[in-house]
Amino acid sequence: MTEYKPFKEGKVREVYDNGSSLIMVATDRISAFDHILKNKITDKGAILTQMSRFWFNFTQDVLDNHMLSVDTADMPEFFRQDKFTGNSMMVKKLEMLPIECIVRGYITGSGWKSYQQSGTVCGIQLPEGLKESDKLPEPIYTPSTKAELGQHDENISFEQSVEVLEKIYPGKGEEYARKLRDCTIALYKKCADYALTKGIIIADTKFEFGLDENGNVIIGDEMLTPDSSRFWPLEGYEAGHGQPSFDKQYVRDWLTANPESDYLLPDEVIEKTIDKYKEAYLLLTGEEFSR
Repeated sequence: MTEYKPFKEGKVREVYDNGSSLIMVATDRISAFDHILKNKITDKGAILTQMSRFWFNFTQDVLDNHMLSVDTADMPEFFRQDKFTGNSMMVKKLEMLPIECIVRGYITGSGWKSYQQSGTVCGIQLPEGLKESDKLPEPIYTPSTKAELGQHDENISFEQSVEVLEKIYPGKGEEYARKLRDCTIALYKKCADYALTKGIIIADTKFEFGLDENGNVIIGDEMLTPDSSRFWPLEGYEAGHGQPSFDKQYVRDWLTANPESDYLLPDEVIEKTIDKYKEAYLLLTGEEFSR
C-alpha cells in the first residue's frame, strides 16, 4: 500500500496530492483567533466534510464546485483506513483565487464593533440605528486577503480586490472580482433562505473560489460549515444583543472569558461544541450525523 503524506496543512485541513485530483482531510483540530487550540474535537472533521458535501450538492444550480467524492472507496487504498472515513473529500485541482469572500447578512462580531465606531462595516456605509444582531437591509460583501498561517486576514474594499486580482490576472481583475462578489451573494441568499426554513439563521459566512482547468470560477475549500459561518437558532432570535450559536463562537466566547487558558479547553466546552455542530447538521440536512 502506497503511503501518502500531506503536501499542505492548514489550521484544520490536510491536503494530499492524488495525481489528477486532491484529497482534503478535515481533522478534528479547532482554531480560534488565528491559533490552533491544544484540544481536538472528536468527529468535528467529519461533520465539516459532510456538511460541505450537503451544501455543494444543494448549490450546484448556482455554481459548480470542486467536489468529486466523499466515498473513500473512490480513493487510493491508503485512505480506506477508519481515520479517513467521513472526513475526506476528493476534489478537483484548482488555481485558488487569493480572496476570502465574506458575506454578512446580519450585523455582529467585528462588523458590529466597526459600525458602533463609524457607522460602516469594511468601509460600507450602513443605515443609522441598527442594533447588534440586526438583519441588514441587504447582505453585504466584505472581501479580505488570505493570510499565511498564524497571520491575520486583512479586510479590503471591492476596488482593492479588483487590484489584487488584476496584478495576477492582467485584464481579468474586474471580471473575476465581480464574479466572486455576485456568486458570494447568490450562494448566501439561496442557502440562508433555505436554512431559515430549518430553524437556523446564517448570520455570515465565507467562501473561497478557484479556477478549474478550463478557467471557470468554481467553489473550493469548505462551504457553510460551523467553522466558516455563524449559525444562530431562529427560535428566540432577538436583535439588540449577541445570539447563542451552533458554531465555534461558543469556543471564542469561552476563550475571551478565560484569557489565562493558553488555548486549552475544558472537557465540558469540547462536549458542548461538538453537540452544537451535530445539532446544526441535523437541522440543516434532516439526517443524524454518522461517519
